[in-house]
Amino acid sequence: MSLPPLREVIATHGLSASKALGQNFLLDEQLLDRIAAIPDYIAGKPVLEIGPGPGGLTRALLRAGARVTAIERDSRCIPALAELQEAFPGQLRVVEGDALSIDQPELMGEPFAVASNLPYNIGTLLFTRWMGGEAWPPPWTSLTLMFQQEVAQRIVANPGTGAYGRLAVLAQWRAAPRLAMKVHRSAFTPPPKVMSAMIHVEPRPAPEGVSAKMLERLTEAAFGQRRKMLRQSLKNLPGALDALVECGIDSTRRAETLLVEDFVAVTRAMGARR
Repeated sequence: MSLPPLREVIATHGLSASKALGQNFLLDEQLLDRIAAIPDYIAGKPVLEIGPGPGGLTRALLRAGARVTAIERDSRCIPALAELQEAFPGQLRVVEGDALSIDQPELMGEPFAVASNLPYNIGTLLFTRWMGGEAWPPPWTSLTLMFQQEVAQRIVANPGTGAYGRLAVLAQWRAAPRLAMKVHRSAFTPPPKVMSAMIHVEPRPAPEGVSAKMLERLTEAAFGQRRKMLRQSLKNLPGALDALVECGIDSTRRAETLLVEDFVAVTRAMGARR
């Protein structure tokens, strides 16, 4: 079954990107196919997509052979997605609802990849949820996600750079994120005011003896006052200053000078003291 162009689908169903829902539609099918090719071989594999909208990336994932579960909050987009279900029998499941309130592992029922042009207004929140929690490895096998380029750069940032902060540490301490592709604002309808980028993340073994919750508290305190020395920013976090001494880290340093491994070591030392 041949599919109509995405612009025609949008016109037929009277769709327009909702600013309130953080929507920006991607219509370039060649670009979408390139995005669908970023994850490892996905033919026959379960893939979760958040916010498919009119189904541009969904088409590309289905063409690549993935078994897609798409969570869409905007009821206006459901008829367009239903047409994709007909075109790819047995390959697409559409769930109408809010991705923030759905138990994704329970919904999927097996390990799954995530591939999404994320709604900008919930992208960072979803990402920190996927990266958080004590259970590791996670239920997802990889994340292939569209972010505003500024956010993407914060995820892959190196120590000592202006973009390096809490998001980089939380993304890198037990996973390997990389900037997979930059996407020009003109590729979207409507064009956003900022450039975008695709991030690809694969989980790595988690360091032993490190609490994810404690690491989150440590980075929140350290980067919450990033212009201040660690002895000032961490003074109200029990055990943190003693852990710095134990790890041989000078408390006059600032958070952005510490490696991800330094934050892991301090968190482990804090946990050992409890």
